[in-house]
Amino acid sequence: MIRLAEMTDLESVLQIIHDTISDIYFHYYAKGVVNFFLTHHRRENVLSDIENGIVWLSEENECIVGTVTIKENVVNRLFILPEYQSRGYGSQLMDFAEAKIAEKFSHIHIDSSLAAKEMYLKRGYQEKKTCRIPADNGDVLIYDEMEKRVAKQRDRINYNGKIFTPQSNTENGEVDEETIFYYFQENDLFWAEYNGGDVLKGHIIGTVDENGELDFHYQHLNKNRQIRIGKCHSIPYTLGNGKIALQEKWQWLNGDLSSGESVVVEK
Repeated sequence: MIRLAEMTDLESVLQIIHDTISDIYFHYYAKGVVNFFLTHHRRENVLSDIENGIVWLSEENECIVGTVTIKENVVNRLFILPEYQSRGYGSQLMDFAEAKIAEKFSHIHIDSSLAAKEMYLKRGYQEKKTCRIPADNGDVLIYDEMEKRVAKQRDRINYNGKIFTPQSNTENGEVDEETIFYYFQENDLFWAEYNGGDVLKGHIIGTVDENGELDFHYQHLNKNRQIRIGKCHSIPYTLGNGKIALQEKWQWLNGDLSSGESVVVEK
């Protein structure tokens, strides 16, 4: 799940930054440069960004595993806990950040370390300028300013004929990666059919607003022959490959009435 950071998340964000820099950056940078990063991402800077509502978090099973800061059209402070790296969390945060920026801007900027440059090149970024900053002990930080041109997101999304499958879900949910959703839309009316995994047959009906956000109720029959009913609000964003992902918050309306969050992505 990706959500906006709150003031109570400050220590968690600082821990992610400190752990990543301390554990990973020593493999790529001299000690003076590592100390520069630790000072640059100090408490008061992170606190100010959280207060301004530009820090986002990636969560897995209620554990904060990564963070990114989105300041206007600049992607900044992208960190994933060392033990969660190479598991797709960085790509998810980058997809999210690029989609947020593309809502208002035609270009995305990022400062890239030498180690990350190849990854950003594969995502379509181009090198604009190589920069050097003096650090402690006579060491020098070298990084690249990079830029990517993007098309502004469409004003309206038409879900008719699209197919989605879950990427993640909280444990109290009943859909998983084996569940397939078939979406339909007519004007602002939206409906869907779904099945697979623990779901034998399911139906959705709701509405689409001008931003492509969905409000709907769902019901399905699971493999235990139980009828489950719930409601959901979904917010769309565009992935790096142009596909749509939906960040969802839902609640059961029968059973234990618990709530959860999920992400479904377009196939």
